[in-house]
Amino acid sequence: MSKDWKTRTQLVHTGSRRSQYGEMAEAIFLTQGFVYETAEAAEARFIKTGEDEFIYARYGNPTTRMFEERIAAIEGTEDAFATASGMAAVNAALTAMLRAGDHVVSSRALFGSCLYILEEVLRRYGVEVTFVDGTDLDRWRAAVRPGTKAVFFESISNPTLEIIDITAVSQIAHAAGALVIVDNVFATPVFSKAVSQGADVVVYSSTKHIDGQGRALGGVICGTREFIRKVAEPYLKHTGAAMSPFTAWIMLNGMATLDLRCNAMADSALTIARALQGDARLGRVIHPSLPDHPQHALAAEQMTRGGTMLAFDIAGGKEAAFRFLNALDIIKISNNLGDAKSIATHPATTTHQRLPDDQKELLGITSGLVRLSVGLEDAGDLIGDLMQALDHI
Repeated sequence: MSKDWKTRTQLVHTGSRRSQYGEMAEAIFLTQGFVYETAEAAEARFIKTGEDEFIYARYGNPTTRMFEERIAAIEGTEDAFATASGMAAVNAALTAMLRAGDHVVSSRALFGSCLYILEEVLRRYGVEVTFVDGTDLDRWRAAVRPGTKAVFFESISNPTLEIIDITAVSQIAHAAGALVIVDNVFATPVFSKAVSQGADVVVYSSTKHIDGQGRALGGVICGTREFIRKVAEPYLKHTGAAMSPFTAWIMLNGMATLDLRCNAMADSALTIARALQGDARLGRVIHPSLPDHPQHALAAEQMTRGGTMLAFDIAGGKEAAFRFLNALDIIKISNNLGDAKSIATHPATTTHQRLPDDQKELLGITSGLVRLSVGLEDAGDLIGDLMQALDHI
């Protein structure tokens, strides 16, 4: 494949495999096992698996491999491993490399399930975890120490859209010999090149923008061939979190329009954020491309666009937020994001409801906060829907 191809071309063609039939669309290889011509051939494959050879779908599959090669090309990594969900990718990226006694530093502003893995799962097995304010580089410097094995953060935090300085945190981590693992879901592979900014491993929930139409769960870990094949793959193939071939086929089809969808959604997200700014019924409007965002300059430097997400605080707290949500017509209430359909979420009572109130306050997750994932609908229609819903608070 040409390394000179632009993003949209890679999203359509990279990693394609064709059978003897020369099919145009990517084929779905719905098989969990593979046949060997001889017992000797089976033995040889288990000793050393070739570039285009497979043993078992839990280890790899031609359709899944197409998706892995395509996302690795877009992300700028040597390899990738597709998983059953985004959380399977986060869990494997961390758990596969850590042992009892190891030390991890993480930003505190995380999705609720990511917090569970760090606070509950890793600590349960003897991993020491230190949480910091991800936007404060001095806190990173104080927490990372010689022997720290990894740092973990969301490049854009869920749900308050804090931006973490990937380059600066990577420099701090690498000076101590730590691996940098970045959850890049909100930034998308279209708007962010985290690896070129210092990240060693990048994880995505492909459920979000990559599928982009609410059809299937999936995830992926992107990194060096050494990390993917020597660290992540042994853990994943023995614990069973591999992506199904049918899901991989869905993701491949989603990738063909990923760049077009994300750019259209980002256009609308910024238009909506500007329309909401200054509305007296809202305490704040959060979008990385708005000049009053605390990390506005960093966002402009680190990302090509501000992304498809925004958040806003509704004056009047939970009751007002619920009246607003219940009055929405076009925009749907759900806890997903990155979909072609616009989605509104109340984090304090859904995605982050398990957090104690003091942690919610620390992270800025107020009772009036609404997270909005902007879809592909007409921006004017979405603004009209938001304004009429605000009239109900």
